[in-house]
Order: sequence, then structure tokens, then C-alpha cells
Amino acid sequence: MSAADFDPRAYDAEVEHHYRWNFWVNVLDSTFFFFGVSFVADSTVIPLYVSHLTDSRVLIGLASAIAGSAWFLPQLLMANATERLARKKPALVKYGFLAERLPVLLMATSSFLLAASRPGLALVAFFLFYAWHKLGSGSIAPAWEDMVAKVIPLDRRGRFFGIANFGGSLLGVAGAQVTAVVLARLAFPDSFALCMALAFGGMFLSWVFLALNREPARPSGKEHISTAEYWRRLPGLLRRDRNFGNYLFSRALMGLGRMSMGFVTVYAVQRWDLPDSQAGIYTTILLVSQTLFNLIFGHLGDRRGHKRSLVWGLWAWIGAALVALLAPSPQWFYLVFLAWGMAIAAEMVSGQLILLEFAGPDDRPTYVGLGNTVTGIFNAAAPVLGGWIASLAGFRPLFVISALLTVCAWAALRWRVREPRHA
Repeated sequence: MSAADFDPRAYDAEVEHHYRWNFWVNVLDSTFFFFGVSFVADSTVIPLYVSHLTDSRVLIGLASAIAGSAWFLPQLLMANATERLARKKPALVKYGFLAERLPVLLMATSSFLLAASRPGLALVAFFLFYAWHKLGSGSIAPAWEDMVAKVIPLDRRGRFFGIANFGGSLLGVAGAQVTAVVLARLAFPDSFALCMALAFGGMFLSWVFLALNREPARPSGKEHISTAEYWRRLPGLLRRDRNFGNYLFSRALMGLGRMSMGFVTVYAVQRWDLPDSQAGIYTTILLVSQTLFNLIFGHLGDRRGHKRSLVWGLWAWIGAALVALLAPSPQWFYLVFLAWGMAIAAEMVSGQLILLEFAGPDDRPTYVGLGNTVTGIFNAAAPVLGGWIASLAGFRPLFVISALLTVCAWAALRWRVREPRHA
């Protein structure tokens, strides 16, 4: 189908006809994906696993840098090609397995075979497969978000993401409980290898539901241009859309403000000599909080706009950093992960959906790719910088700097960015 043959009314009718089917298969896709992720939580399980293989805080920070950035970084590289696809699903099904899910299975295998006898080689293998998984996930993200934007109408996207993330968080609570039991009852490295294998199982189920989407074709109305020309045009986009540029500035500060995230669990476990199973308990609290706030921010975003949800989420980030700084006992860290759950829910629901509202249908992959790539650059730098600060000055100054940067992010978002729905 060419752009000249495209019938908007027939397209809209097809979207509505398959809406309920697509709504629920995408809810199940997201739900089981997040269920899998709960067994290898970026902020708890992964840093703890790396800390068993090395004492280097910089390398622990590198794991957090990969977690926070590798999903974001490749998106702009893929946006131009994504815009030209009339249907996104075929590429998503193929690369969603090879690039996103397969490396998680290889993580489990390498942990089981290498971590006890050859920890250095196990660490190299972990970083290789973990980066492969995150980069693969990021490379297909513009196509996935554009497909969801096609099959879920604008006024129902917040509800969709809220319910999908609610389901994922709910199953994630169960997954975190299983993680706590596994880490408590099995010795290293079998405990972590089993968690990684369970993560692959959940992600494989999500892939099955991804393949069940009924996506209508929508040819792009934009001219086909070379990759070099595409990149040359990006600065002009930012000059034309100052509001979007201001949003990217606030997102950069948000990324830097997260520099302490990968160190909080390690700090608590080391300071109070807690067992590894505590990571599962913290993950449970994190996911229970996400479960509640996913629904709240999904509803709030549909009704009042996604900027407001992000502002509330930043206050939660600030509160989490301050509680971690001042906590007199490990029980106070329950509040840290409660606040993190609120902040992550705001970012997961509204951080992605607001990008779709800055752009028209033909430009969505570019806006998503540009927004997430800029975010990823600063998410990559932040944990490594955080590890350097923690090595030189300790964890507490790191928490102070993290809180101050997040305050700056809040100010930039609050006063320099207009709600794109009403701009």
C-alpha cells in the first residue's frame, strides 16, 4: 500500500475493530515481560550479582549504567528505518526474540557454568550478554511504541499503560517473592542463575503474546531519505520545537539525578550486613508501589496530561535520595523503595507517552528515538560517575548530589516545559 492509497477512515475503523484484542494481547505482552524482569531487577538483583564477582564500585556502577542507558541509546539509530515500515510487528517478532530475549538465557547459562570457578570470565560474559539484551531491547523500542500508538487510540493509552504496568507489577511482586526465596535457599551462583532462567521464561511468554497483535498497515507519508540526511535534519527539529528541546534538557538532568540508584541496595546490604535475600524484599516493596502508582498515573495522564505525573515522580526521587541519606536503620529503606516505585511508575507510564504527544504520526519514531537516546546518554554517564564519587567520597555524598540534580530536573520540567497536549 502506498501513501496515496491510504484511507484514514478505513484505517481508523480497523483500529477500532481490533482494539479490544490488541489491548489485551499487549497488556499480556507487557505483563509477562515485567514478570520476567522482576527476577533480574536492575536496581537490586543485578548490582548484587555483580558485587559477588567484583569489589569494584566502578564496575557495579557500569552494570547500572548499562541498565539505565543501553535500552535508550540505539533508538535514534533505528528511528529512520522504523518510520518507513508500514507494519512494525514482523520486525518486532523476529528481533524481539534474537536481540532481546535470547541473551537473558545466555546470562543464566554463563552464570551457572562460570561464576563459581572463573568469576572474572563470568563477569565479562555477564556484561556482554546484559549489554546485548539491553541494546537489543532498545533497538526495537521505537517500533514497539509506534505499533502500540497505532493500535491503542490516544485517549486510551494512559489506561493501557497503567493496566499493563499494573499487571506486570502485580506478577512482579510474586516474582520478587520467588527471587527472595531462591536467593535465601540456594547458594551463589546457582541462586542467580535460576533467577536469570526464570526471567527468560517470563520474557518468552511475553513474546508469544507480542506475536498475536493485529496491526493495520499505515504507510509513511514522509519522503525516504538517507541516514546521513536524516541526522543532518535533527538539529533543525530541535530548533523548531523548543518545547521538546526543553523537555530533553529536563530529562538529561533526571538521568544524572539517578546516579545513586544502583548503589542503594549494595549500601544497605554492606552497611548492616544484610543477607542477599533482602534484595528480594526490597524488590517486592518496589513492585507493590509500582503496582499502585501505575494505575494512578495512567488515569492522571489521560485526564490531566503526563507532565504532571512526571513532576510528582521527581518529588518521589528526591524523597528517596534523602531517606537513603538519613536512614538510621535498614527498615527505613522500605520507604526508599516505596518512593522509587512511585517515581518509576511515573516514568514508565508518562515518560514514554509524553514523547508520543510531542509528535505527529509520521514523526513518532524520531521523537521517541531522540528523546530516549538523549536520556540514555546521561543514564549511561550517571552511574559510572556515581561509582567514581562513591569510591572517592562514599555513598552519602553521592546521595546528596543525586538529590540536588533531581531538584534541578524538577525545576526545569516545572517551569520550562509546557504540557504538549495543550501547547
